[in-house]
Amino acid sequence: QVQLVESGGGSVQAGGSLRLSCAASGDTYSRYCMGWFRQAPGKRREGVARIYRNSGNTYYADSVKGRFTISQDNAKNTLYLQMNSLKPEDTAMYFCAAASPSTRGSSFGGCDFGYWGQGTQVTVSS
Repeated sequence: QVQLVESGGGSVQAGGSLRLSCAASGDTYSRYCMGWFRQAPGKRREGVARIYRNSGNTYYADSVKGRFTISQDNAKNTLYLQMNSLKPEDTAMYFCAAASPSTRGSSFGGCDFGYWGQGTQVTVSS
């Protein structure tokens, strides 16, 4: 079983930065791909960024390329999302997610995510 706990959300003005963290536990097979999703009120959940646990290969949504950076510390079992140059349209609940090779769920960047954290709110004011 995989458990994911996010932290680091908050309120920031446009142009500011935040770093989200996700503490992960459970077998590494079930966490071979890790990612961040977000969901704004009244909108569908969307993928933001993902990283392969072993290779470190990353993939980003076009809307965040050049502004957000996904990274991981495997020794600490922690996933990060550094968010710079934040915009009001980045306001959303952000979710940490994990995928195993056999997971069937929300697809993004070649991974199917089936394990989810509880989310952390990010609010960007203009």
